[in-house]
Amino acid sequence: MDITKKTCCFFGHREVTHNIRPKLTAVIEKLITEDGVTEFYVGHQGQFDNMVYSVLKELKGKYPQIRYTVVLAYMPNEHIKELYGEDTLFPDGMESVPKKFAISKRNDWMISHSDVAVCYVHKITGGAAKCREKAKKKGLRIVDVLN
Repeated sequence: MDITKKTCCFFGHREVTHNIRPKLTAVIEKLITEDGVTEFYVGHQGQFDNMVYSVLKELKGKYPQIRYTVVLAYMPNEHIKELYGEDTLFPDGMESVPKKFAISKRNDWMISHSDVAVCYVHKITGGAAKCREKAKKKGLRIVDVLN
């Protein structure tokens, strides 16, 4: 990882049950303008990931220095290529991970390559809550969208 870049990843529940888009946009914009974050990693498994991707795509017009990447848990197919084009990354070694563990392994990769984790967690159970705790234990700065 290039230490001159500041990198952010995102973890949230599949379903977005709160109107968080304005706050999410403000959080990401603050990371760019005040904290110098230029690299963003996002998954593609649910509404939160889709919202993050949409906000990043929108903010790219205003902040051309940022780069966002959809980190894939599974080998890309034509549908994924159509949706995200060149904005994807399939981390090395993922092709040998059993499908059952692929999302968890991908999330571990994002944590290990990030400085900040933006989290949308409103339940204490589930993958988003586990990722938030794992990121916190690894020393990432945690920014909660819900507060």
